[in-house]
Amino acid sequence: MKAKLMPRIDIHDRIELKNALPLDTPYVIHIDPSDTCNFHCKFCPSGNTELMKTIKGRGHGSMDFEVYKQIIDDLAEFRDPIRVIRLYKEGEPLVHPKFADMVRYAKQSPHVLRVDTTTNASLLTPERSLEIIDAGLDRINISIEGINANQYKEFSNHTIDYEKFVENIRFFYDHKKQCQMNIKINGDILNSEQEEEFYQVFGNITDGINVEHTIEYWPKFQDMKVEFDETVSLLGGESGEVQVCPYVFYEMCINSDGTYSLCRFDWNHAMLMNQHVGGRVTPKKIWDSIVLFRFQESFLKKERKLLSVLSCPNCGILKQGVPEDLDEFAGEILDRM
Repeated sequence: MKAKLMPRIDIHDRIELKNALPLDTPYVIHIDPSDTCNFHCKFCPSGNTELMKTIKGRGHGSMDFEVYKQIIDDLAEFRDPIRVIRLYKEGEPLVHPKFADMVRYAKQSPHVLRVDTTTNASLLTPERSLEIIDAGLDRINISIEGINANQYKEFSNHTIDYEKFVENIRFFYDHKKQCQMNIKINGDILNSEQEEEFYQVFGNITDGINVEHTIEYWPKFQDMKVEFDETVSLLGGESGEVQVCPYVFYEMCINSDGTYSLCRFDWNHAMLMNQHVGGRVTPKKIWDSIVLFRFQESFLKKERKLLSVLSCPNCGILKQGVPEDLDEFAGEILDRM
């Protein structure tokens, strides 16, 4: 197998947050190309079409390209360039007809260092692959939802030509130039033989490969139709709950309708910030806003469980998917802020 066993989490130029905070410029900005998806996965609210109809602000579809360009242009207000523009939040990015143009526009900006995405790859035809590669995408994370067409139908309610799907991924790998490629699968739906088959099929057509575990990504989503073990972390280790959310200190999130969310797991848009910032909203205004500071402060004061109006008290990410434990350093970080 050519691929390295490595998680899809990008740790490019990683610095420990406990030493870096507070940040004048966010490391990562999630921009959602589209909040709709062509899959209907059991674990994900975006695939629940009827539920999405009841959520204000969801079902918006693709981000207006002029809105996107303005967001990228406004990054000039930050002191430093953004390390990563992550073209992914709630939907399937390749649903956007101008996805390659979004990549290219960000890559041409002097205020962006890297651009990446996460996709189910079902729309990754050879033609689109060449467009995306030519646009300069730096990293692509591909989520595999089964090792055959039947598993895809069962888990994602999507009919797929599995052999063609694999060949399209192989095409991207063979032509990808500098783009780093990572493939992962939900190991909870596989037995040991199927896991080995996953490595055999994809292990030679990607740079990195990994088996993950199901976690509760979206708090307050009550219709999750898969079981998961809270004692196991996303990457297979032992889970452990923290009080300080690290994500809110180094990343920001922009929805496909141009609104800003406090959290990238804000699937029901209950944590919007635009109304709290006067005048024309820009990423810098959001990053420097008092509402974001108060949100960060609540974690550093160990008040996460009191944020009952939000999704934070029962967030599965803070039990099973934390990249860095800041709890011990909360007081020190708050003093610096």
